[in-house]
Amino acid sequence: MVEKTLENKKIAMVIAFRDFRDAEYFTPKKILEEAGAEIKTASNKMGLAIGTEGGDARIDFLIKDLSVAEFDAIVFAGGSGCLGALDNEDSYRVAKEAVSQNKVLAAICISSVILAKAGVLKGKRATVWSSEADKQPIKILIENEAIYIPRPVITDGKIVTAEGPAVAEEFGEKIIEV
Repeated sequence: MVEKTLENKKIAMVIAFRDFRDAEYFTPKKILEEAGAEIKTASNKMGLAIGTEGGDARIDFLIKDLSVAEFDAIVFAGGSGCLGALDNEDSYRVAKEAVSQNKVLAAICISSVILAKAGVLKGKRATVWSSEADKQPIKILIENEAIYIPRPVITDGKIVTAEGPAVAEEFGEKIIEV
């Protein structure tokens, strides 16, 4: 029996309408729901979002309409469609408001880049997806004055960042902890 530590908590999960990473959305979502949280999903388009592995998710509202004050946490999932769909002023506003309203803010995989570009990782310890062939995400964090830590999941205050799908479960558990 999972402890209902998030009873009466509302969490907004933000995904790309096309090509979000299935494990980075479905795994934390399941963990958070099992802990008692109510999950709403935001994206750049309405309808049925499709993940890189074919999973689908009903979108509750557009990111531009996300009211941070209504939620206890905001969670950005990654995936190949993430930066094309979500690396914009709407997402930056949400990230900044989450921090200014002292909400939990989380990002997994490449979506940590969005938090860095929003300026909310300045002086904060964070991690991001990268590969031997692509170190650009790390450079973006450093350019935006984040303190890059090459570890699977990093928590700094109320901000949780994770490297990618392999640590989606640990990511979900860290969100609950914070």
